Amino acid sequence: MELAVLNTQGQETGRKVVLSDAVFGVEANDHAIYLDVKQYLADQRQGTHKAKQRNEVAGSTRKLKRQKGTGGARSGSILSPLFPGGGRVFGPVPRDYSFKLNKKLKRLARRSALTYKAQAGQISVIEAVNYDAPKTRNVVALTEALKVDDKKVLLVLPQSNVNLQLSCRNLSYVKPVLAENVTTYDVMNASAVVMVEGAENILNTMLA
Repeated sequence: MELAVLNTQGQETGRKVVLSDAVFGVEANDHAIYLDVKQYLADQRQGTHKAKQRNEVAGSTRKLKRQKGTGGARSGSILSPLFPGGGRVFGPVPRDYSFKLNKKLKRLARRSALTYKAQAGQISVIEAVNYDAPKTRNVVALTEALKVDDKKVLLVLPQSNVNLQLSCRNLSYVKPVLAENVTTYDVMNASAVVMVEGAENILNTMLA
């Protein structure tokens, strides 16, 4: 698959790049995408939730009433989960939500996600962008020229570009990421994938 390289004004430069069919033209596997996205979101969870159990709640341990003769159930302590302020039965405790996935499956998931974007025509390639200083308006102008200013944009960079990355900080709809760090979640969460020339070669090599 070939894509024309665009300049920062959204016009064709006359050059083209090749997107490998082994990465951008595979038979998509929805379940692999699901598992990889699930793992990504699970890794984001802090897992610091905690509810106090009966042995952790502060309060008196005095027996509330005599064992027999009241006509009611036996009550041993105000800390019982049956009473207001008592402990919680089987409450949440801190835990790690992360789980392991095989590298081959994660690679398949990323290929599948990129294939979906390629089939939908949501991938574009632009020439190298070099800014003298971080300026948000430069990125705003770029997204308007590419007609993606109303979409969630994943900006894929071949290498670190400090001024460009800092220029995206105040734009909630643009997420810059290095090609080597692209995740399935990033691709699926974006409605437009803009690759800086050279990033496609990294993806072709890394995921083929």
